[in-house]
Amino acid sequence: MDLISIKRKYRNIRNIIIVVFIAIMLILIGIIIREKHLDVKYEKIYLSYKKLIEQSENYEKQKEEEERLAKLPQLTEEGKNNIANIYKSENKRVFLTFDDGPSKGVTTTILDTLKSENIKATFFVLGSRVDLYPDIVKREYEEGHYIASHGYSHVYSQLYYSPQATLDEYNKSIESIRNAIGINEYNPHLFRFPGGYSGGKYAKIKSQAAQLLAENEIVYVDWNALTADSAGAKTTEDFIAELEKTVPKHNSVVVLMHDAGNKNVTAEALPTIIQYFRERGYEFENFYSIIK
Repeated sequence: MDLISIKRKYRNIRNIIIVVFIAIMLILIGIIIREKHLDVKYEKIYLSYKKLIEQSENYEKQKEEEERLAKLPQLTEEGKNNIANIYKSENKRVFLTFDDGPSKGVTTTILDTLKSENIKATFFVLGSRVDLYPDIVKREYEEGHYIASHGYSHVYSQLYYSPQATLDEYNKSIESIRNAIGINEYNPHLFRFPGGYSGGKYAKIKSQAAQLLAENEIVYVDWNALTADSAGAKTTEDFIAELEKTVPKHNSVVVLMHDAGNKNVTAEALPTIIQYFRERGYEFENFYSIIK
């Protein structure tokens, strides 16, 4: 084989090698381009899902905030008017209210009953009791019950020493509630005078205190139906007999009950009390429907 043939053969081999190299490079470039294209595609998909997740999280946060705000009472003029006319209603409605709690045994049993019956009540709590059982008050709040103030001490000589003393007890009880539920903005704007608003030794102080409370955007409410638990009722029949004295007279009923530690009979009677009102066509409400 002459030199020219050798050179030609070498050139052909070289060309083949170059072509193969170029082909391999093109394939590699194609793979890289394809991978980059896939990376971009997957990145777009990832960003799209990330955006959806963020939107979902923002929606959930917004929903939680709306629910949180909905549970923060706002005393509007409508709310004040509603309180002034609490005992007037064309439709039958009943407000189950509990004073003097919370207590470990009685209140928790009452909450269990209310939960099973899907009823929201109103608890007029004592600040001193809230400090003892903050977890129970937190449960009351989280389960949709209205938490209002019954003062801090329930000691009449202290509570009714002056109108300012009454307001101070209200404010102190609210601090206890806020600490218990973990919401610094909470203010029920609602007070129940221990012993009731009308009459008694401290009638004048109560009247002045009511005015001072109103100046601080706080309203008060009593009741128009009793269960006799504060008078020593010992059986469920006693509760129903006492209700029968007043309930038939009213479409709008505010029932006074107690959930102090010695009121086991109240917790035991509650299912029958609920049945009593249902059989007579009453709808259960709490003060979220009154104080807007």
